[in-house]
Amino acid sequence: MSIHDLYARIFRIWRAKRFALFVGTLQPRLTDHVLDVGGYPWGWAEVPRLVARIDTLNLTPVPWEPAVSPANEIRVLVGDGRRLPFADHTYDVVYSNSVIEHVGSYADQQAFAAELRRAGRALWCQTPAREFFLEPHYLAPCVHWLPRPLQKRLVRWITPWGWLTRPSPAEVARTVDEIRLLSLAEMRVLFPDCQILCERFLGVFTKSYIAVRRDPDLNPGRPSAAR
Repeated sequence: MSIHDLYARIFRIWRAKRFALFVGTLQPRLTDHVLDVGGYPWGWAEVPRLVARIDTLNLTPVPWEPAVSPANEIRVLVGDGRRLPFADHTYDVVYSNSVIEHVGSYADQQAFAAELRRAGRALWCQTPAREFFLEPHYLAPCVHWLPRPLQKRLVRWITPWGWLTRPSPAEVARTVDEIRLLSLAEMRVLFPDCQILCERFLGVFTKSYIAVRRDPDLNPGRPSAAR
């Protein structure tokens, strides 16, 4: 079994529940244009048609054949989420799932969050919670609370990611440096005009945060930053 197979089996149910929450919360319309920053077209190809068009944007080109999903209009774009090449409110909904923790330093995350908020009228940005005991990339408890130098020494040997992937020391260092999980306090700072939803594990432990901003024109009089 590869690490990707393991991820798919563990997170499949959670992702389905999260997508249902997205649909129920933002109620996308068949006339909407959606920008998925950091997502892939095949994820949208698996769901019924919800919107007029979905643009997925990544740093490098993603191979995609539109005939795979004739029911959905899905485009693949190349760009940097920290510097989106779109005017303000170009999209009805900007969506991002488990991406902001990979964009770099806190300054990079600030730029990423600001661009998501600027480019879309409505917003959905999910990320794993730093406070959760299980680090979702390594599938190991508490390792993300250790200092980075110690993480680089240990994750190759004590995590399922290390056992299955067998990364080189350079790959370990690159991965540890890339991942920066966010706390609830940081999410509130990064998304001041959003509601922060908490996804919970066993109804008790917060495993991820979701910054949500609804289209103000569709929700007159609704507070924009309730928590």
